[in-house]
Amino acid sequence: MPIPKFDKQGVLPPGVHVATWPEIRARYGHSGRRRKLLAGLEKALASLKEAGCRRAYIDGSFVTAKQGPGDFDGCWEEDEVDPDKLHPALLMFDDNRAVQKAIFGGEMFPASARADASGSPFLRFFQKQKETGAPKGILCIDLTEWTP
Repeated sequence: MPIPKFDKQGVLPPGVHVATWPEIRARYGHSGRRRKLLAGLEKALASLKEAGCRRAYIDGSFVTAKQGPGDFDGCWEEDEVDPDKLHPALLMFDDNRAVQKAIFGGEMFPASARADASGSPFLRFFQKQKETGAPKGILCIDLTEWTP
């Protein structure tokens, strides 16, 4: 199923939408800035796959209708991941994730990690609009089938 169209607020409809890498590149790679973010995301996903990650989720202004996204945000399922095989930056969360942003152009978190004071895991946290709390959609990439 293709990535759904944006709603009136410029976000994906609520839910987790499975997408292939070619679909993501075609939908979100329409500017130089977005292609640069895609290259960084690809680098992060390659490391996650190498470490045994099965699924990653993409959020942030990158998966909205925003013309000039600042970065991407995402999270990854920790099951079966060998942390020793991960790029070290994917485990660095200090200094507002400065190292991740410098290397990848965005930030990735373990999906079950606490995202806010109420204890919401990132996978749930990313499915709510920051400003209103209204539900929104995110993308899921099956890394077992992913090839850049």
